[in-house]
Amino acid sequence: MKQRRVPVLIVGGGGCGLTASITLSELGTDSLLIERHPSPGRLPKARYLNQRTMEVFRQIGVADAVYARSMPLEYISRIRWCTSLAGDGPLDRKTFYAIDSFGGGSLTDYSADSPCKSTLYPQVRLEPLLREEAARRNPDGLLYNHELVSFEQDENGVTALIRERESGAEFTVAADYMIAADGGRTIGPAVGSRLEGATNLVDMVTVYFRSDLSEWWDDDHAMTTWFVNPEGGSWSSGVLGKLGPTRFDRHSEEWMFHFTFRPDDPARFDESSLVPRMRELLKLPELEPDIIGIGHWVVEGVIADRYRFGRVFLAGDAAHRHPPTTGLGLNSAVQDAHNLAWKLAAVIAKKGADGLLDTYESERRPVAERNVSWALLTFQNHQLTDVGIGLVRGNGEASRKNFAAFFADTDEGRTRRARLNQVIGVQRMEWQAHDLELGFYYDRGAIVSDGTFAPERDPMGGRYTPTTRPGHRLPHAWLEKDKRRVSTLDLAGNGSFVLIIGAKGDAWAKAGVEAAEAYDIRLRVVTVGDDCEYSDAERCWTHLREVNEDGAVLVRPDNHVGWRCADARADALATLDDALAKILKRPPGLVHARDGRRPLAVA
Repeated sequence: MKQRRVPVLIVGGGGCGLTASITLSELGTDSLLIERHPSPGRLPKARYLNQRTMEVFRQIGVADAVYARSMPLEYISRIRWCTSLAGDGPLDRKTFYAIDSFGGGSLTDYSADSPCKSTLYPQVRLEPLLREEAARRNPDGLLYNHELVSFEQDENGVTALIRERESGAEFTVAADYMIAADGGRTIGPAVGSRLEGATNLVDMVTVYFRSDLSEWWDDDHAMTTWFVNPEGGSWSSGVLGKLGPTRFDRHSEEWMFHFTFRPDDPARFDESSLVPRMRELLKLPELEPDIIGIGHWVVEGVIADRYRFGRVFLAGDAAHRHPPTTGLGLNSAVQDAHNLAWKLAAVIAKKGADGLLDTYESERRPVAERNVSWALLTFQNHQLTDVGIGLVRGNGEASRKNFAAFFADTDEGRTRRARLNQVIGVQRMEWQAHDLELGFYYDRGAIVSDGTFAPERDPMGGRYTPTTRPGHRLPHAWLEKDKRRVSTLDLAGNGSFVLIIGAKGDAWAKAGVEAAEAYDIRLRVVTVGDDCEYSDAERCWTHLREVNEDGAVLVRPDNHVGWRCADARADALATLDDALAKILKRPPGLVHARDGRRPLAVA
């Protein structure tokens, strides 16, 4: 039987698997991706790409392609709650509330904290783009319409049996490691992974369709409208969102509409009933949508008990699944791939020891736990919002009276509107989760703690505090070089560590060069300050660096800080040697390059 040899086998061609493929290619590590479907799916699925994900895409060279086709921030800068899309009744087409979202409108701190803006680009279009980018970097590395039949592993690697679905032909792949980005369908159960948490919360239906809704959609800047009518709630009344692809205002050509049936309603699987239900909920009895696709899905919030099983790593939906609120699922999946890829590349190239791969779970699993619990909270918040609006579930008459009172120009109406304003102060944690998106950090893993405490986090997830504390994402600051603006986040990439020093960091600079040579790794020394390689003209980095002019910050290839030292050290080389050894999980051994000593080799 034919066999193919590859360092990394990726199973699954969604956002996670494709990001892993692209990142590994950027790192110079060969991989093979197999996907059981012949092409990406036909449903929009996730659509929100947050700033951190766009920073990842910026580093691996796909951000410009995404921005060129995605929905600009100004068109996703508001979320609304309305009574209905159409209709001519006294309570139809009224807006309960609108809130700024995802860095748009009044949320100016987002632009100060990242070189990237949030954007909207549904998976139905993102995946083909990523597939194109992955194939360009690794032309023989993607096999669609191929499925994993079985696999086994030992201390030397993974051997997988692959089947080409059209012909039935089978062959084997021998890989050093395997990434399970298959949504948890096959590999997780095979290795004994357990998904723990809340499941079967709501049965949802998504209708993906084309239609001209510009006559009724009256806010060009609103990304999503939640409908709340007297007969339902914010899920059963429907959620309508824009999808573009060429018009992003009220003239959006494509839309997605989520709604739910009662769990005991047999019509929930009767697709012939879905368009009549859409017409009823939207109050558009003459609507003739061009249906592109229909999806049924279950809301759940679960996380795998483990991420690593020998040489197999779970990522994306195979490792965690979120309610759609806050848009954390796809973003977490992309960030999983980014974290894992540089570690696999380092270990395969024998720059890091096997223990470095253990840090994937110790770093990413706590982040997923936080994200899953956050998404569950924001999902549950919609019940609170419904109450703040005045919805009485199961009592349409009482709800109509409350709605009429809400919109009335009376003292009671003003009180009801003020009450909803207070309630939305809680609901904002879904659409203004700036700290949750940028402020996550790693307390254990490929880092060297300096004994400091993390900045106090905003319990509502809004206020992000930049810091160079080890484990945190490197803060963004604009620098200048050769009259060009460069973000600090642009300094790392392509598998290179970066040692950022100031004008008085000569000892660290020398140590960095010698350590890079001794460890045989890519480590770039960058000076920032007056009369340095990079100018800090706006003094932003000076404000954010949290080390002195003679200190140093070591940044990992994934733009998380691995180590820092506040000031100069007489034993700079030995100090940096110790830090690199702890991050790469290699035995220390470099004391002084001039003594001819080198770190112990990786087994």
